[in-house]
This record gives sequence, C-alpha cells and structure tokens, in this order.
Amino acid sequence: QVQLEESGGGLVQAGGSLRLSCAASGSIFSFATMSWYWYRQAPGKRRELVARIFSGGSTNYADSVKGRFTITRDDAMNMAYLQMNDLKVDDTAVYYCNTASFWGQGTQVTVSS
Repeated sequence: QVQLEESGGGLVQAGGSLRLSCAASGSIFSFATMSWYWYRQAPGKRRELVARIFSGGSTNYADSVKGRFTITRDDAMNMAYLQMNDLKVDDTAVYYCNTASFWGQGTQVTVSS
C-alpha cells in the first residue's frame, strides 16, 4: 500500500519561508518516471494546483506562486519538496502532495500578517 506523507507545514509570518516535504513509502517501485504535484486548499475554496515537476525535471507553477515557490524531487529517496519563500497571507491553506494518483493527508500552512 503506497502512502504519501507531507511534512514541514506550520505557522510563519508574511515574508517568511517554509519547506514542505513529501515522502512516498510502501512501494517497491521507484517514482522516478512519475510526475509530482503540490496542491493546496484554503477554507471555502477549491483545491488548486500549485506546482508540478515532471520526470525529466521540468516544472510548472501557478501564476500566484511563480518566482516564490520551487518544486524539486529526489528520485533516489522517492521524495518531493516545495520551497516556499516570501510567503503571503493568501498562501494559507492545507498543502497536499500527489504522485501516481496517490494523495497525502496534507500539511497546514498558516501565514500571519
């Protein structure tokens, strides 16, 4: 049974930084050929795609986070990361990772003004 576990969320002041991690476990297969995604969902809003990284390393970002967030991956460890800099109050949400159609349980990011 594949499991994804996010970590690294927390409370930070506007302008601060956080680094989210997502670890995949329970599979004997490598996720190296899979894309990784980070989504977020704020209260009362729909879940939105924040960033994705393809197996070749190319990336896409939502316009709202371009220049501030960076998605990376470590195929040897079956992990993905989301470096979030210059955080804004509007970045407050539960952040979820996704790969190979599996979802993590989410990690809360709260940005205070």
